[in-house]
Amino acid sequence: MKLFWSFLKMKSSSISSFMLFFYAVMVFPFTIYFFMTNKCILMEWEIFSASSTSMTISLIFDPIGVSFSNVVCFISACVMLFSSSYMSTDIFLSRFVSLVMMFVLSMNLLVFIPNLAALLIGWDGLGIVSFALVIYYQNPKSLSAGMLTALANRIGDVMLLLSIGLCVIQGHWNILFMWQSDFSPILGFCLVVAGMTKSAQIPFSSWLPAAMAAPTPVSALVHSSTLVTAGVFILIRFFPFLNTLAGFKIGLLFISVLTLLMAGIGANYEYDLKKVIALSTLSQLGVMMMSLGLGMPFLALFHLYTHALFKAMLFLCAGAIIHNNNNSQDLRQLGNLWSQMPLTISCLNVANLALCGAPFMSGFYSKDLILETSLYSPSNFLMVMLIFIATGMTAAYSIRLSIYSLWGHSNHMKMHQNYDEDTNVTWPIILLSVISIFIGKIMQMTVLEFNSTLVLPMTHKFLTMFVTLLGGWLAIVIWQSPNINAIEPKKMLSFNSLMWFLAPLSTQPIILSPLNTGAKLFKSLDQGWLEIFGGQGVFMLSKTMSTKNQLFQSKIITSFVMMMFTSAMLLLAFHFFNL
Repeated sequence: MKLFWSFLKMKSSSISSFMLFFYAVMVFPFTIYFFMTNKCILMEWEIFSASSTSMTISLIFDPIGVSFSNVVCFISACVMLFSSSYMSTDIFLSRFVSLVMMFVLSMNLLVFIPNLAALLIGWDGLGIVSFALVIYYQNPKSLSAGMLTALANRIGDVMLLLSIGLCVIQGHWNILFMWQSDFSPILGFCLVVAGMTKSAQIPFSSWLPAAMAAPTPVSALVHSSTLVTAGVFILIRFFPFLNTLAGFKIGLLFISVLTLLMAGIGANYEYDLKKVIALSTLSQLGVMMMSLGLGMPFLALFHLYTHALFKAMLFLCAGAIIHNNNNSQDLRQLGNLWSQMPLTISCLNVANLALCGAPFMSGFYSKDLILETSLYSPSNFLMVMLIFIATGMTAAYSIRLSIYSLWGHSNHMKMHQNYDEDTNVTWPIILLSVISIFIGKIMQMTVLEFNSTLVLPMTHKFLTMFVTLLGGWLAIVIWQSPNINAIEPKKMLSFNSLMWFLAPLSTQPIILSPLNTGAKLFKSLDQGWLEIFGGQGVFMLSKTMSTKNQLFQSKIITSFVMMMFTSAMLLLAFHFFNL
């Protein structure tokens, strides 16, 4: 009974964390079973049937879906446990927890529904709830970031609606039974664009760093396993169908490599701790899309899982640092955190090493295989070169982040002490770090689809590690002491730090031209022609006419009276003269 009462007194975030952990533990044996047997179970529930028209809900349980749901719920459980500490002073904690749980539910619906029309529930649910979470802190900056996120994702929603309309010709909306039709290329294009908007590929990249306006636990969830991975997941689901279309792989490879390069360069110019990690997410999404472009959907899924675990840990460590430094996110205002927060910083370094693809960390097994595939496949030399430059950039921005905030000089406020004794923060970070170290090797050993042998020369095999070390070494050599004073704006600096001007281009031109057009229309129509021909014009015309009429009539009356008076005088005069 005492346990029951203590359970009732727990915070809503702790209760939801417990439920998600319970679900993750329960589903784990099924995940192993599905991967071992490679089974696929399709369930269809007929809700309503009348005159040969039936309404059904279909669910699919396969290795991809079950394992993805397991990873999402485990990461969400860790994030909710972290939220118990991070959002402890928030008066609307229950509202926050409800939104996050709706987010997780939408992701699970997206994973388990193989029907395009019903899949829209989960897809739109992610978009709506992400908008509510980005604008959680109610200020103009959050609102503008939320609007950018919502509108960029609406493009994907429209594309998905178009693909549903095009599927009407086939007589069904089932993902599993897509076959060739006259509209297949357009259908494929719509699905790819929908996946690109959710996964923030060029030219839809600007919303991803803007979404950092959300609370850090939301960022950890969004950027690891939910919103951004939805696009990659959809393309993995549709891959057998999309693979039959000409130009799909080449186009996706080109866009993903550009995104990978742009995010890597942008992260090296960024000073906001959360935005550096957001751009690293964008970079890794480019790696996943590149894997799909090279025709390796299972390697993309493998990297998606390993990346989700270490990226969630990276965000939770960043959240702990921000929370302890009076909500300061500027890298130049941090420093010497190693001596003050040893546990958090150790886990942060583990995540950074996994992100760079350091040997025998989880990121190494998936990322190295994708890069080796790019060397093995008949790709353009320029493409391969750009891929490896972007890989070096990953190590460069990770080292830069570490030098600025972990090992550099202490730049935060005097008499300020950081600590990491809060168990609600440390437990999820430790759990994720232990799993992040071992999961790569375990998954490669146990899951057949995640393991492939590529015969390459020794130089090609060591190229990835050499490029990573070179990137890290260059970051150390080029690094300069932080300068908090204003930096002189240079064109090249602005070009790289503003994501190749994608951030301003995605907002200002789109808003500016309609605003200017609206202002001109308002001046020429509302305050111009419509006023002349409308109410004010009619009023002025009536007023003028009535004034003139009044004047005219007043003059007629005056002359008429004068005529009458003159006539009367004449008559009187005539009468008197005759007498």
